[in-house]
This record gives sequence, C-alpha cells and structure tokens, in this order.
Amino acid sequence: MLRSATFAPWHKAWNSACVGVRCEGLAPYMWNSVAMVVPAVLISTFLGSINGYALTKWRFPGAGVVFSLMLFGAFIPFQVILLPMARTLGLLGLAGTTAGLVLVHTIYGLAFTTLFFRNFFMGVSNGIVHAATIDGAGFFGIYFRILLPMAPPAFVVTIIWQFTQIWNDFLFGVAFTASDSNPVTVALNNVVATSTGVKEYNVDMAAAIIAGLPTLIVYVVAGNYFLRGLSAGAVKG
Repeated sequence: MLRSATFAPWHKAWNSACVGVRCEGLAPYMWNSVAMVVPAVLISTFLGSINGYALTKWRFPGAGVVFSLMLFGAFIPFQVILLPMARTLGLLGLAGTTAGLVLVHTIYGLAFTTLFFRNFFMGVSNGIVHAATIDGAGFFGIYFRILLPMAPPAFVVTIIWQFTQIWNDFLFGVAFTASDSNPVTVALNNVVATSTGVKEYNVDMAAAIIAGLPTLIVYVVAGNYFLRGLSAGAVKG
C-alpha cells in the first residue's frame, strides 16, 4: 500500500527530536556548527594564505624546515593531539566551549591550508614580488594588492576543504565540547543512539540528511570552482 509523502519526520528531527534528555531537535546544534565552522574556516584559510605567501615569496633561513614541520602536521592523527589539546584548552579557559573548538580546528587545519597556498603561490613569478618591493611595497602591501587578487582558485579549494572537514568532524566535537555547545554531528549521534520510547528510523534518516545538507549544498554550488582550483594548484605547484 502506497503512503503519501510527509515532512513530519523532518519537522520532528529539526524541532523536537530528543538529543539525550533534551527534546529540542537539531536546530540549536546546527547553529552551534555554523558558529564554529565560519570563524574556523575563515581564520585558518587567511593564516594559511599568509603562511604560503611567506614560505614562497619571503624566503627566510629555515623556511624549508618550517614547511616540512607543518607538512608533517598534516599527517598527525586526530587521536594523538586529544590529550595535549584538552590540557591546552583547560589552561586557556576554553574547555567545553564553541570558541575552544574553533581554536582546535584552526590549529589542526593550518597544515593543510598552508600546503594548498604554498603550492599555488609557487607558480607566481618572483619577478612580480621583486618589482613591487623595489617600488616600495611591503609584506602586506604585496599580499593584499598583488597576490590576493590572483588567488581566488586557491581560496575556493581551501574553503571547501576546510568547511567539509570541520562540519563533518565528530571526534573533536565530542571530545572538546559540552552538551550545550555540541556541534550537529555529535547531536546526530545522540539522536540515533537514544533508547527512549519507540525507535523512529524515519526521524533518524531525516536528521542525518539535515546534518549533511550544508556540505552537499557547498559542493553543488561550488563543485566546478573546486575542480578548477585543484587543477590550478596542480599546474602551478
């Protein structure tokens, strides 16, 4: 027997599904994730672009060693930094907060963002930078007036990468936030794992789609730019 389509499970998943003992749906946790993702992506992307610029156009003694160490950081498993990062957040008074999670994702993402921009800026002629230096442009003058307008492909790739990694993260969210500041991935796990009342699989599936919808939208809207940015970085690297 065919049943008519209904959005009731979606409404319940958003507004009234039980996350532990709180039956407020995913809505507050979605906003937690937005409040975490936006600053973490913007800060890590900006700092990565500055790092990539400094490592390629302002070569200093030990630049290769610094880049090697940062590249090594890209291969450190999440689990390795849980205890030292928890200790650091406690000392800073950021344990269990969204701001603490922003700091964690910013630091962990710097290795990747630096790598992306370093590879892109390697293809920019050093003669442009030298000419700007002769004309009196300084470090940030060259960055903002010359390199930044040339780097939209690298920014698109980095932003999409960081957004996807941070939004979909579960381990850092469950380790470094308290119940009120949990991101949506942690809340989704609690919705699915709850044992209170009758198990509503349709609500669970609706919640899973809602939690994954932002990353899907980002790829649908910016997927072509992502591929172009990867190609540009590969050629320029």
